[in-house]
Amino acid sequence: MKTRHRARACALLLALLAGLPLAAQPAHAAPAKPPPLSTPWTSQALDGTPLPEYPRPQMTRPDWLNLNGEWQLRQSATDGAPQFGVTLPERVNVPFAVESALSGVMRPAGDDRHYLFYRRTFTVPPAWQGRRVQLHFGAVDWEASVWVNGRAMGSHRGGYDRFEFDITDALNGGTNELIVKVYDPTDSGHNGSHPVIGKQTRDPSAIFYTPVSGIWQTVWLEPTPTSSISSVDTYPSLSDDTLRVRVFTRGNVSGHSVLAEALDGATVVGTATGAFTEFRVPVPNARRWTPDDPFLYDLRISLRDGAGRTVDRTTHYFGMREVGKRLVNGVLRPTLNGEFVYHLGTLDQGYWPDGLYTAPTDAALAFDLRKHKELGFTMVRKHIKVEPQRWYYHADRLGLLVWQDIPSMQASNRNITPAHAQQFETEAREIVDEHRNSPAVVAYVPFNEGWGEWNLADTRRVIQNVKNQDPTRLVNGHSGFNCCNSLGDPGNGDMVDWHVYTGPDAPAPSSTRVSILGEFGGLGLRTPGHEYSPHGGFFAYEHLTSGAQLGDRYTGMVRDLRELVTKKGLSGSVYTEITDLEGEYNGLMTYDRRVQKVDTNQVRAAHRHLLAAAANENATPRLTAGHVRSFRVTTPGHTGRYLRHADSVARTDVITTTSPDLARRDASFRAVPGLADARCHSFESVNLPGRYLRHANSVVRLDASTGGSFAADATWCARPGRTGTGASFESLNFPGAFLRHHSDNVYLARPSGPNPFDGGAAFDADATWDVSAPALWRSSADLPVDARRSLQVRTWGFTDRYLRHADSLASTAVVNSGSGALLKNDATWTIRRGLADSSCYAFESVNYPGRFLRHANSRVRMDANDGSALFAQDATWCARPGLQGDGVTLESINYPGSYLRHYQAEVWSANGTGTAWNRPQTLTADSTWQLAAPWAP
Repeated sequence: MKTRHRARACALLLALLAGLPLAAQPAHAAPAKPPPLSTPWTSQALDGTPLPEYPRPQMTRPDWLNLNGEWQLRQSATDGAPQFGVTLPERVNVPFAVESALSGVMRPAGDDRHYLFYRRTFTVPPAWQGRRVQLHFGAVDWEASVWVNGRAMGSHRGGYDRFEFDITDALNGGTNELIVKVYDPTDSGHNGSHPVIGKQTRDPSAIFYTPVSGIWQTVWLEPTPTSSISSVDTYPSLSDDTLRVRVFTRGNVSGHSVLAEALDGATVVGTATGAFTEFRVPVPNARRWTPDDPFLYDLRISLRDGAGRTVDRTTHYFGMREVGKRLVNGVLRPTLNGEFVYHLGTLDQGYWPDGLYTAPTDAALAFDLRKHKELGFTMVRKHIKVEPQRWYYHADRLGLLVWQDIPSMQASNRNITPAHAQQFETEAREIVDEHRNSPAVVAYVPFNEGWGEWNLADTRRVIQNVKNQDPTRLVNGHSGFNCCNSLGDPGNGDMVDWHVYTGPDAPAPSSTRVSILGEFGGLGLRTPGHEYSPHGGFFAYEHLTSGAQLGDRYTGMVRDLRELVTKKGLSGSVYTEITDLEGEYNGLMTYDRRVQKVDTNQVRAAHRHLLAAAANENATPRLTAGHVRSFRVTTPGHTGRYLRHADSVARTDVITTTSPDLARRDASFRAVPGLADARCHSFESVNLPGRYLRHANSVVRLDASTGGSFAADATWCARPGRTGTGASFESLNFPGAFLRHHSDNVYLARPSGPNPFDGGAAFDADATWDVSAPALWRSSADLPVDARRSLQVRTWGFTDRYLRHADSLASTAVVNSGSGALLKNDATWTIRRGLADSSCYAFESVNYPGRFLRHANSRVRMDANDGSALFAQDATWCARPGLQGDGVTLESINYPGSYLRHYQAEVWSANGTGTAWNRPQTLTADSTWQLAAPWAP
């Protein structure tokens, strides 16, 4: 199962993973009921055998039999024994829950018939003669008991994990009868029950939805040898490029051995032989699995008897990746393959208007994941639900990180007995066990907002048990412990997780837990004709009125996340949500998946900038993205020289803070995430925006993009200075070559080489630069000096407001052509050179000359210049491109990272790390201003 659909050596396996049933008996579907909304796949769902695809991509065999399709059904309010050889009165389409339209039943949510009896017959293919027959259930909600030909096969509790029975000894050689009895009380409390139900409820309302009863994943048969492989655990090890493998078996395997082969397409790249304890398979020069390159290897496992004959063979896949956490520039971050990767995801609840828990087709199952990739997300939080195995296969091959929630017991019911708690923990263990081989699954979430939590001590214990069971993944112990029914912060696990609506905001990371915003957003846009509510009401955390407003508001939130990454150490976020749900219109898409509410390019661009800013945190030494830097020479005797551009060529000149503006501007560059690799940097000219320092034929120049290798040529990776101080800048596409000055010019040079600018005793000093001091020119946006302008608000819904002074305080007010002369004068400012630094700016009142905008105790006011150094600094603002993506942002010169920001008609100097006027919400929009024509010319 190669990423990008690479060719397989085995056409048979291609057919399996493409979902073609190689052995299936005719299946006739019962008529579906009209769903409340149809999806693009509703009409295809019952066309032939429902969900005919191979259900277990992580472990394939060539022979199998799909038992989906029309079954007989009897529903009962009372318990009872199964009836054998009796035709049942109703028909149901498996694997769709009886509450769903596609089941053909569509019973009401509050139906009291907690007992369901399913019946069908089947014939085992003659070619299976002599092999054992396994009966598999993907998932049945909640308690299932199974009989074949009147013989009890066993029972299983838990609606979210698979189970199987060996039914060989019950088969009759002809037509066999299969009976499944299901008990599903949901949240009724029937017989003292308190099952794990996630967000199901018999009374759908608010954020809880229609229940799902009975069989809801594929039922299938599989022949296996008498001695066979039952499962395989795999763990990649990047330190030595090996795959740790452990094989579990059925039957008598005395004297048997295992051959494991790792394959890249049809090519075997590593082999190992072992027994039934862990052994390692080499994967030389392993290609790492990442969201950008979700490369999958195949793994062929052969069980061999004492004579070396293969008695069973299964095929699997794996991704070479490791998950962890480490300090990155002093902040604890989650890592993928050793590097910080921001977890940018949505809340994905996996509900469908036609199939409820069950997607109508495999294409539908993959659709939401494809949409995540299309919109530029890197992660999906599978919320309070577990999906069929094919969903994880799609995530693995598409390259999406997955947080897997453990579905909860009833959210608000704390009447939890030890038996209830034990069952919850049993189901949690099964869920973790079933997903240990998925490269995409990187985190487990045992608790959410206190739902089903019974005491804090046991919460901590369960979290630790999950970590102990799978130490190769992160554990988000309690998502949203700051909310709702939570019993408090458990203090353990790998993540500290807040829920903030609408947000965003972030908790502080600690020495053991990374900072996560586990839920935020909930922006709502109604789409009549594409929404459904079983109770008639509709809910969103914030109502918007147009797609344009939704796009502006959502991308503004993403920009606010970017600030939180750098200022509060945020490492991941989950937006609510990818699709609308029953009674909810928070989705980026409608519940029926027919309307996308946001513009793909707009959202994808915002995500790209956020992910680049996060990746840039990996750079060491770190240069704050967006800030201006000057490169001072550190070679003794030349420390007054700076790198500058002149006639598009880089050189060094003696420059001081009193040098002409042109020289200071030429020697100042805005640091941005690397154009070709965001873990590095690119340097944009402040006086020629869009032009970057790049190398061409070893000469360093200032150019606009020429395509081709330009992005790589203009990307420089910061390294600790070669002399032990400062910083050195290594070329991304020419490793080992550095930015170096030589005889007034600047080159891409190596410590040794054939060129006159390579090597030499002074190389290390020449290739080391001081970029720590304030830049020679600190603004990266030009404002017209000695010109009048008005500062217009850019926040959506408030663009008729302008910054003005009143009673010496700065505020915003609605100003228009009909406003009075006083208000127009109050809202007009003369732009002056910065009082503390001439490369920045000051704003002088037009009707009170000599009075300037300044901050004092964070409040922005208008005061007379008292001549002090403090006043000069408080009244000086450095201009940079607007944080919102247009306009201009004004940054305090003496409090870098604090911006001129409006909040509830007041104006403050804010950095977005607090509350009220300093809250992170809408910081980037509120701190962006449009330089408008003056109201008082």
